[in-house]
Amino acid sequence: MEFMARAIILIFLIISNTLLAQNPIGLPEVVNFTKQTYGAGTQNWAIRQDRNGIMYFANNEGLLTFDGIHWKIYPLPNKTKIRSIEIGPDNRIYIGAENEFGYFSPDPAGTLRYKSLRNLLQEKDQGFADIWNVTVWKSGIFFRASNKIFLFEDESITVFNPGSHWRFMGESNGQIVAQDAVHGILRFNNGRWEPFINSGALPKDFLSTAILPLGNDTTLLVTMDAGLFKLAGGQAVRLESPTIDAIKKDRIYGAARVNDRLIALSTTLGGCYIITNEGDFVHRFARTDGLQNNNILSVFRDRDHNLWLGLDNGIDLIAYDNAIKTIYPVATKDEAGYASIIYKNNLYVGTSNGLYSVPAGKTGDLSFAKGNFSFVEGSRGQVWGLSEINGKLLMAHHEGIFEIEGNTAKSIENRNGFWGFLPLSRIDPVSRVAVGNYNGINFLKYDGTTFSPSGEVAGFDIASRFLCTDPRDEQVIWASHPYRGVFKISMLENGKSVSRLFTHKDGLPLSLNNNYVYKVRNRILVATEKDIYEYDAQKDRFQISAYYNGFFKGMGIKYLKEDQAGNVWFIREKELGVLDVTGKSPKIIFLPELNQKTVSGFEYIHPLNEQNILVGGEKGIYHINYQRYKQNKTQIDVQIRTMRSADKADTLLFGGYFGEVNEVKKQSEGQIPHISNRLNSVGFEFSSTLFSQRSSIEYSFFLEGFDANWSGWSARSSKDFTNLPAGEYTFLVKARNNFGNESAVAGYSFVILPPWYLSGWAYFIYLLLIAGLAYLFYQWQEKRFLRQQQQHLEEQKRLLYLHQLELEKNEKEIIKLKNEKLESEILHKNADLATSAMHLVQKSELLSKLKTDLVKITKSAEDEKVNEDLKKMIKVVADENKVDKDWGQFSKHFDNVHSNFLITLKERYPNLTANELKISAYLRMNLSSKEIAQLMNISLRGVEVSRYRLRKKLQLPTEVNMFNFFLGFHVDETDDKV
Repeated sequence: MEFMARAIILIFLIISNTLLAQNPIGLPEVVNFTKQTYGAGTQNWAIRQDRNGIMYFANNEGLLTFDGIHWKIYPLPNKTKIRSIEIGPDNRIYIGAENEFGYFSPDPAGTLRYKSLRNLLQEKDQGFADIWNVTVWKSGIFFRASNKIFLFEDESITVFNPGSHWRFMGESNGQIVAQDAVHGILRFNNGRWEPFINSGALPKDFLSTAILPLGNDTTLLVTMDAGLFKLAGGQAVRLESPTIDAIKKDRIYGAARVNDRLIALSTTLGGCYIITNEGDFVHRFARTDGLQNNNILSVFRDRDHNLWLGLDNGIDLIAYDNAIKTIYPVATKDEAGYASIIYKNNLYVGTSNGLYSVPAGKTGDLSFAKGNFSFVEGSRGQVWGLSEINGKLLMAHHEGIFEIEGNTAKSIENRNGFWGFLPLSRIDPVSRVAVGNYNGINFLKYDGTTFSPSGEVAGFDIASRFLCTDPRDEQVIWASHPYRGVFKISMLENGKSVSRLFTHKDGLPLSLNNNYVYKVRNRILVATEKDIYEYDAQKDRFQISAYYNGFFKGMGIKYLKEDQAGNVWFIREKELGVLDVTGKSPKIIFLPELNQKTVSGFEYIHPLNEQNILVGGEKGIYHINYQRYKQNKTQIDVQIRTMRSADKADTLLFGGYFGEVNEVKKQSEGQIPHISNRLNSVGFEFSSTLFSQRSSIEYSFFLEGFDANWSGWSARSSKDFTNLPAGEYTFLVKARNNFGNESAVAGYSFVILPPWYLSGWAYFIYLLLIAGLAYLFYQWQEKRFLRQQQQHLEEQKRLLYLHQLELEKNEKEIIKLKNEKLESEILHKNADLATSAMHLVQKSELLSKLKTDLVKITKSAEDEKVNEDLKKMIKVVADENKVDKDWGQFSKHFDNVHSNFLITLKERYPNLTANELKISAYLRMNLSSKEIAQLMNISLRGVEVSRYRLRKKLQLPTEVNMFNFFLGFHVDETDDKV
């Protein structure tokens, strides 16, 4: 299958080359944008660019835009295909679609919105098909359908009907030209269509597809399959050219100016052709040259001279004016480039599958050389090195060493693969050549006519891809291996050699990995993972290079190559750069266009001269016109394309336009949005429209009012900010290219409003609330004061009442204490009374006993005088023993103690006898019946009887204790008195 595919491609190339002149060998970069990339329909019918650099495409699914990074699609309301677009004098984007036409214009938020003009038509004119052409004329816009042409001017529409049907419309040199199927080429003049040229010179049934200026008074008419015609002085003259005769068979669908000298023709079958104004072939871009397909519906040149192709399926960008091109030795473009050389006016390119040659001519820029590469017979396999030595072209190959004669490779030595050649003398002819191979170093000798093998470095089995001679001694070879270190091989006079490994003891890093030796400006340098080391011959050791380390420190350089101007080309990882020393001061310039495109581990740079730097790539060889590359003065711009809020709805706050589409404006005061606080997490997208230099653009941004400093430079084209506090902000962004040239700063100002609870109306409500609360507080305080006053009065009353109660309590306490004191005194007096009563009892008993004894004595006494005396004594004792007399004193004293108990008792119970009162007094004193009997000089039985009678008179139940009754009677009486 692979063989068949290659055969088909080769046959196609042969047929194409028989019809057309050959392409230049250098192919500009072709960037493919698939429908999956831009996210819209397959077909792209027209292309335009505004003054800000934004690209617009008439796509099957709507208006498609591209700003260098971000693609956006704007569908029409009726979801129809857009067939044509143009930017009007009012800076709007006018479009023609299926049964629809109108314009896109930004809304106040900078987002494109569609406005239909179809509603301005009368009902009889609303039936039309696709609008295939939109053309600007003065202040008006023409729209062409097959059955009508509409002129939109002064907010009204004029309709022009064809003689048969309109086939084409365009503008050239300030004139609107249309093709009528019957009347031929017409021009618009004074409000009507009139003949423009004599149609007799034009072929029958031709179809115009484009019209271009060819001078101040000459127009170039492009037809689909009838060729090109010069229109001037009312006449049409065919542009005779074999190239055009071949191209028209591929059906020319459109055309655009590449520059004042060149024209791009897009075809539906053969891709895009570049021709001169005279019709001569310059270049062809087809699927074999990197296009996605050969059916090209539209072609457009942007302001940086890039060509945009709208395809039947996709969009392609051709960096036509780029200083970097690709040379593909084979049509399949699948072979890596490892080596190159100019030999006898031929360019030889060694690839991963053989050696190819092409005539290089005498042009200054090799990429413009025309011709087809031819395969060098006998070279199939990997070609690692090419060198011209003694007028011979030598090839280091995977299968040995070969000499190239004509278009054939002849073997010099067949064995393991060889990397490259190192002449061991500056004298011409060189008699001995070292050749690094997979397992060491071999030698070739030259006998004046041919090269032949001449031994090897004995005992040295290190793969030697990196070789260089010592600048002081041609008999010393430096070699390095990425994983085994750096070696110095000294060749002795006896034909033997000595190799020495340089390690950290000799000044190199501790690790032997990724150390590469090179000779630059006659100095032996070793590039390591971090630093650049330089060999000091006097000390026979390496040391860090103060000069080169100042540029390359920490970069991990893998490859170094000096050019004729003294610039040092280098590769780190898969990035290509150059230390340019031709300016006022040395500086590093990276070429990001070739990032990730070199062959890792087999890097190769061949600087022929300033116009021709050849770099090995994963596919072919890259050609750099470094002189032109440095002269690139393209102005760098940067634009803020969107501002979004990262809320759940992903709200678009700014759509990228400060004015109309084609206006170059900055944000005005009235365009500063005030954003709700709930949308305070925002994100910005920004870009530069240097489409051919997209990989070299870096951005730096700064949010004024939030950030302290500008961010570092990076390829990042968006920035998010979360939870911004309320305030005024300005987002600033700038861009720079790999030369360090910076763009002007683009800015976008916005205001984050405070949250609703911190807004002005919220503060007003807070003020009202505070005033209301203050009033309520005042009312509350007033009521509280009155309540406190009332409580105070009530408290005073309560305290007064408590005080009164306290006084009463104290008074009662005093009374109680007095009562207790009185009771205590009563008890004490009762005790005294009891004691007195007992004394009376004892006295009575004693006197009674004394009387008895005296009576006994008188009875026994015989002396009368004694008897008389005894009788007198008995009488005295009897008188003394009168209780009534003592009772009177006792009762008086008892009533004093017991608050007139006896008197009160007598008053209440007047029927009580004297003895009953005595018994009552004695019971009140809690005397026992025995004690009462003694005091009353009666028996116990008499006491009991008296008690019974007393209880009856007092009407006391039997269960009531008489002592308690009399005690209570006293208390009751006391309470009554109180």
